[in-house]
Amino acid sequence: MSERALTARPRARDHARVVGSWRAAWLRVEGHWTWYRRYWTSNLYSSGLQPLLFLVAMGIGFGSQVEPGAATGGLSYLHYVAPALLVAGSVQNAIGESTYPVLSGFKWQKDYLAVTSTPVTPGQLLGGQLIWVGLRLALAGTVYALIAWAFGAWLGPGVALAVLVAVATGVACAAPMMAVAATTYDEGTRFAAIFRFLVMPMVLFAGTFFPITQIPPGARWLAWISPLWHGNELARGAALGGLEPLAALGHVAYLAALFAAGGLAARHYFYKRLVV
Repeated sequence: MSERALTARPRARDHARVVGSWRAAWLRVEGHWTWYRRYWTSNLYSSGLQPLLFLVAMGIGFGSQVEPGAATGGLSYLHYVAPALLVAGSVQNAIGESTYPVLSGFKWQKDYLAVTSTPVTPGQLLGGQLIWVGLRLALAGTVYALIAWAFGAWLGPGVALAVLVAVATGVACAAPMMAVAATTYDEGTRFAAIFRFLVMPMVLFAGTFFPITQIPPGARWLAWISPLWHGNELARGAALGGLEPLAALGHVAYLAALFAAGGLAARHYFYKRLVV
């Protein structure tokens, strides 16, 4: 037998049914948790408490100068901006977790190569990554919601649904970003451009701090195609009320389509890069 045959990693189809898909995905989550439980305090500060700085600065500091009016639906600016900051923080955390950490699994730490040398397939590995990102977002969102509650940012129990919306929006953004990471072979220089020219403008102009009706009509479509705008509308509707069922269905459909398309693309490129 040749040396190449002895050292080559098994093809995914050779062991695709050895481990159940969900069990294999959760094994990957367990691996992440083994690491995370040692460093959760420092990591939770950056992922869960960072949006609170925006809440204090914008909702309480700047917001104290904003009178309730038509733009805020007659509510205080704190109540208006709190749900959107929850979603914006979730999206930023999700994209952060789906860029350099995923590239590291392929290129630097190469733990993806080790994982897929076991009965875990690239598709199951991807599923575990998405589940882990969702759990991280849920934890960070819950921390934000609890502390924001102490500031009087919520009007009712709809905040629980807003946290779920934030997680769903973040995971919908994470799936296509994992596809991008799987097709990155350099040091990840494109990620800086994504954060600078995609993520930050999306946070600023997708209805987080002011209604998109204040954007010139010719540029308003940029907000409409933003997943963050759809998440903001859903979260505000859940936390503050007033969201029409048909509109909510449209927002959910958009996020579901983004997740499905991104997930399929990521699965394709994970297999392409990890299967010998």
